[in-house]
Amino acid sequence: MCADVTTAPVPALAPEPHVRSRYAADNLGRMRRRPPLEGDLRVDLCVIGGGLAGLSTAIEAAERGLSVAVVEARRIGWGASGRNGGQLLNGFAAGTDRLIAKVGEDKARTMWRMSVEALDLVRDRISRHEIDCDFAEGVLMAALKPRHMRGLEAELARERAWGYDRSELIPAARIGEHVGSPRYIGGMLDRGAGHLDPLAYALGLARVAEEAGVRIFEETSATALHRGAPPRVETPHGSITADAVVAAANHENGRLIPEVRWKVMPVGTYVLATEPLDPALAERLLPGRVAVSDCKFALNYFRLAGDRRMLFGGRVSYSTLEPLNLDTAMRRTMIGIFPDLADVPTAEVWGGFVDITHDRTPHFAAVTPEILVLQGFSGHGLAATALAGRLAAEAVTGDRSRFDLFHGLRHIDFPGGWARTPLLVATMAWFRLRDML
Repeated sequence: MCADVTTAPVPALAPEPHVRSRYAADNLGRMRRRPPLEGDLRVDLCVIGGGLAGLSTAIEAAERGLSVAVVEARRIGWGASGRNGGQLLNGFAAGTDRLIAKVGEDKARTMWRMSVEALDLVRDRISRHEIDCDFAEGVLMAALKPRHMRGLEAELARERAWGYDRSELIPAARIGEHVGSPRYIGGMLDRGAGHLDPLAYALGLARVAEEAGVRIFEETSATALHRGAPPRVETPHGSITADAVVAAANHENGRLIPEVRWKVMPVGTYVLATEPLDPALAERLLPGRVAVSDCKFALNYFRLAGDRRMLFGGRVSYSTLEPLNLDTAMRRTMIGIFPDLADVPTAEVWGGFVDITHDRTPHFAAVTPEILVLQGFSGHGLAATALAGRLAAEAVTGDRSRFDLFHGLRHIDFPGGWARTPLLVATMAWFRLRDML
């Protein structure tokens, strides 16, 4: 094999358009099949991956006048983009303390403010293009212990110092205004954050992209990437030659670009949807209709969908295997927080893989001047993918300054090579133990 060509096996196609989930059921009428690529194509930009990062890149590039093609191995929003918990958050999964330790306060502040730009970008895109995705304002970070509240107080102080005024501390006396559970002793409410149906949002982005002139090819795997100027992406029945390529295929990027393979690791995350709640019960459990994430390392997160179903997420798997008795385990955790849900039936439970980096900072890299990689969103992808798309489009149209802030982050490989999964499982067991202390 030539050094400038990487080939990859064609991933098996899903037997259904999307995994069985509440999102898939609710969006069935919005889905339409796009044809695979047949023949050879020449464009300014080829995007690999039809998830939120790839679609955001395509939109931003097309709005800057580029001709763009997107290849998606399965269907739009098939992976983490269409299965996640639906929380739109500021910042990055690493947290501000770790980001400051990594790059210094000045750069950390600049990058964090860019994450706020991403919140506004998503909200503006939903509003401007009338994307019907059940968007609602507000995310509460809920504290279970006094040390959690101390951490939130410090975070709020930093946000204020960095010019962000949309968050407020919620003391114990007011926590019941937002979440009806005795488990929580307070929290921090961010009105600038929000929650939405991620698959509906992804399908909406695909529409926006096509209206801007982007060509989207589904069921089209990238089977080889020829580096050079210009690079070429091969697919089973054609090829795309482009001035630039952006690989935005989650942990699948490593199939085509070996040097980024060990920078991320797939982690399973799961969501349970109940049947619709009685209106009085829904009002009692989440009176303000904000989304909630708790402050544990192995966190739980939940929100009400537009039809009053409780969407409850958690139960992360670091082994790439689905946890045993998933439905039962998730219900037990949910009922521990909300005992009143004991008699409410489960409608669906689903999951998928997100890609995490070792230190939970996003991994945006220029592998060559013509080939960029977007990955490592680490569970904070709804907003960060919008930012990633904007930065990638800026980079391929000649302004690398903001992209290079992230490109300059040092990302170490997950330790252990093929032994990395058991090592990570052992590490996460320690953090779960710490949650209980």
